[in-house]
Amino acid sequence: QVQLVESGGDSVQPGGSLRLSCVASGDTYVSSCMGWFRQAPGKEREGVATIDTFGKTSYADSVKGRFTISRDNTKNTLYLQMNNLKPEDTAMYYCATKDGSWARYCFSQRPQEFGAWGQGTQVTVSS
Repeated sequence: QVQLVESGGDSVQPGGSLRLSCVASGDTYVSSCMGWFRQAPGKEREGVATIDTFGKTSYADSVKGRFTISRDNTKNTLYLQMNNLKPEDTAMYYCATKDGSWARYCFSQRPQEFGAWGQGTQVTVSS
């Protein structure tokens, strides 16, 4: 159905910024709930932010005020603007989507509710 490819990850100093992109292919993207997740070594995958088809967003407490999720339906692209990055933001970042009945619960960031995943892009924040 949907194929997702992330990009934009890099190594930056604390306080720096990055913008991640996720390009989606497939006719289900526009109607899908989209989200960003991250996973650091030795830790479980955690939700970062989600955005529904109407542009309503939800953020994890750890990134509120620093990260912004957005989407461009014309380009079939999901974005994550990350500002004031901290060392604890270091992780592999993944984009994901959930469709059908699960999409109505876009505010929920449980990984098992998302059916399609990208391969990830690495973000490293260090001095």
